[in-house]
Amino acid sequence: MRKPRLLIMAAAMVVSLTGGLVAGTGADRAEAAIGPVTWSDEFNAAAGTPIDGAKWKFDVGGSGWGNNELQYYTNSTRNVYHDGQGHLAITARRENPSNYQCHYGTCQYTSGRILTADKFSQAYGRFEASIKIPKGQGIWPAFWMLGGGNWPNTGEIDIMENVGKAPNTVYGTVHGPGYSGGGVGGNRTIGAPLGDAFHTYRVDWSPNLIVWYLDGSEYFRVTPADIRGNQWVFDHPFFMILNVAVGGNWPGNPDSTTSFPQTMLIDWVRVSAWTSDGGGGSGGALKSGLNGRCVDIPGADPVDGARLQMYDCNGTAAQQWTINGDGTVRAMGKCMDAAAAGTANGTPIQLYTCNGTGAQRFTLTPAGDLVNIPANRCVDIVDVNPASGARLQLWDCTGGANQKWTRG
Repeated sequence: MRKPRLLIMAAAMVVSLTGGLVAGTGADRAEAAIGPVTWSDEFNAAAGTPIDGAKWKFDVGGSGWGNNELQYYTNSTRNVYHDGQGHLAITARRENPSNYQCHYGTCQYTSGRILTADKFSQAYGRFEASIKIPKGQGIWPAFWMLGGGNWPNTGEIDIMENVGKAPNTVYGTVHGPGYSGGGVGGNRTIGAPLGDAFHTYRVDWSPNLIVWYLDGSEYFRVTPADIRGNQWVFDHPFFMILNVAVGGNWPGNPDSTTSFPQTMLIDWVRVSAWTSDGGGGSGGALKSGLNGRCVDIPGADPVDGARLQMYDCNGTAAQQWTINGDGTVRAMGKCMDAAAAGTANGTPIQLYTCNGTGAQRFTLTPAGDLVNIPANRCVDIVDVNPASGARLQLWDCTGGANQKWTRG
């Protein structure tokens, strides 16, 4: 939300996430990897009442907000209020009842921008909201997060942005030091204006991976490899922001086709914990969503180069994997490894002495994908083979059950 969006598209765009590690649907697996709700607002207050001050506060002013925006953000219930029907409304109006002054002179518009800074922040997890966005040239709604006041060094995650001139398109983006202006992002375009209905906008955020969804379907993911040598700054708590901007460098200004007022309705906002074992405290099985079998060291022999396989779960040390904060996945004192530091489709997954290389850096996402960070590809059961003894490889993430993993 901070800078003009000439989006730099990261290469690793896929349509949907891979599923969980035990038998069941992909949706089941994603839910299994997400912990309890840690924060929510359902907006069930009486009509005309203000935001819950225990959860939100206001940004106020007409500075242009780094984008030459035209609105003055107020803390008035003319701009931010409960509608009495289970929604929060953020309304942009063509008015200036209090002679507000903006960076360009007397303000022409008012709107609202609320945030959870100093109220709630969290590192990792699922951040989602059900929103019906406003419409019109020059209208710029957003649901996004910041990692602190020292932007861009503390990072920005844009969960949902839309500009009125592209009514059918949602944008998801990250910004950080060295990629603050355009950012790194992706988008999805659907067959009808997003403002025609409520849609669910979401990110699942885990160490070294952020994945964007529209209505439960993945449309973009980003890892440290996608920011092209710049610093990855998405490893600390972020707070949330909801706002409706008017005008600015990216959307352009309203014109004769733009009607006012324009209202963004938010049905709910929810945050859930990320529960994958990132600390390596205790071992456990990695179970497949394809066949319910476990990732196994063949012959229980921890030699370098042993090709990992699927095998009936038996609780032995050859199937006890820890997922560690340094990105390693370990069993029997050695690391899961992409053979020969490969990143291509078909690279075998093996056991190898831990050496700190990218070939041994993985993340288990909230949706159950076990992703090798440099390759940005998923650990995959070769040929979708459900049999005991099936081998593992790296492959483009497809959302298939043969790429879904849960902790057992």
